[in-house]
Amino acid sequence: MRIDKDLVAASATPLVLGILAEGELHGYAIIRRVGELSGGDMAWTDGMLYPLLHRLERLGYLYSSWGISEAGRRRKHYAITETGREALSQRQEQWNVVAKALRQVWHATQRPSAVETGWA
Repeated sequence: MRIDKDLVAASATPLVLGILAEGELHGYAIIRRVGELSGGDMAWTDGMLYPLLHRLERLGYLYSSWGISEAGRRRKHYAITETGREALSQRQEQWNVVAKALRQVWHATQRPSAVETGWA
């Protein structure tokens, strides 16, 4: 399945903040985690992730430090800050509202229309 570019962009910040709320990771591990969480339907690239990580760091939502990966390679690790946790909480509230509205619309479109039921 191909996920629309606009939907990927809209969900990127809460996904990264949520993933980093689970613990510190390097960029490639974040990309892998997105793939795992989406059942392989979302395939992020370095070119998509790193500008986002840099922006979130500038906003104070993340901090980075150099560390060693599981494979023994030197990598930059990212962790969520308290400001990032607050932003994640706000994003969760916003996405809950959007998801609720979408569920209501989609539920309404699954019911037969007045024309289909003979009421029109």
